[in-house]
Amino acid sequence: MSQTTSVAAEIDPVASQVSRRPALLRLLTRPEFGSLVGAIAVFAVFYALAPTFRNASSWSTILYETSTIGIMAVAVALLMIGGEFDLSAGVGVIATALFGAIFTYQLSVNVWVGVFASLAFGLAVGFVNGWLLVRTKLPSFLVTLSTFLMLQGLNVALTKLITGSTASDRISDMDGFAAAEAVFASEFSLFGVDIQITVLWWLLFVGLATWVLLRTRVGNWIYASGGDADSARAVGVPVNRVKIGLFMVMGAAAWFSGMHLLFEYNTVQSGEGIGNELLYIMAAVIGGCLLTGGYGTAVGAAIGALIYGMTKQGIVYAGWDDNWLMFFVGAMLLLATVINAWVRRQAGRR
Repeated sequence: MSQTTSVAAEIDPVASQVSRRPALLRLLTRPEFGSLVGAIAVFAVFYALAPTFRNASSWSTILYETSTIGIMAVAVALLMIGGEFDLSAGVGVIATALFGAIFTYQLSVNVWVGVFASLAFGLAVGFVNGWLLVRTKLPSFLVTLSTFLMLQGLNVALTKLITGSTASDRISDMDGFAAAEAVFASEFSLFGVDIQITVLWWLLFVGLATWVLLRTRVGNWIYASGGDADSARAVGVPVNRVKIGLFMVMGAAAWFSGMHLLFEYNTVQSGEGIGNELLYIMAAVIGGCLLTGGYGTAVGAAIGALIYGMTKQGIVYAGWDDNWLMFFVGAMLLLATVINAWVRRQAGRR
């Protein structure tokens, strides 16, 4: 740990100065502080204006909406801290779900075989994205935009070619479905409220990502790779492997989200997923991750997803026109970006 700390300090001397600042100043300059204030404000607004928002049963829906965005936002946050982002994440979720469903149905194998084959597919997509990035030196915007378009076309074209429609075949009567459904799409009761298991998985992934970022050498490598890749290479950080690994984490997250969709609804529409990548990025940015890399936390991304979940359901519970949803999300994104940039500048001056 001491070695990794010295590496981080050598790469970013400012980071070592931050650790000697007063506790209150360190709290104010935490990446997730602005999003925490925003979450409290959103909660207060809808708590006051929407009586249904106060019901415990309503929070079952809010937390479910939050978890479906939050699971992907954790992986997006890691990738953004590492200095990259992935525009193919939304259609990647649908692609892994379609792959798992079609593989299982066409080959008539146990559902778990299709689940793990789909995981291999998701990891392969992530590896290709990362490998193309480090080999071509192209911006991740161009590489993943290309992947986005290719996956979008493959999702629709191959699904229609194989199944004869734009949806996957139902696999709910195949061996292993019940066990897989219990893992990816079951519910449990807590204090009389039904909670989707995705909420537990989301919290577990946030905790795991936080531990990796704060307590492991890999976490230091991720921050170093996103902060200044050339300096990181100079002190021995395997930047290329870190970036490829982060894209593979994205592929694994897309696989997990895709399996939830598959076992929640028993079938997947091939045209879905487009635009969701912006919601994942939005949650990470509202949570304090910088588009320039090297800064942010998984906890902040989780809070960003919670803000989205509260806003989406709060608008419904308040009886507002839900066509305003994306306006509010866009306004929060702009505000969070401005606040994060301002806090970052102020922290650098002290």
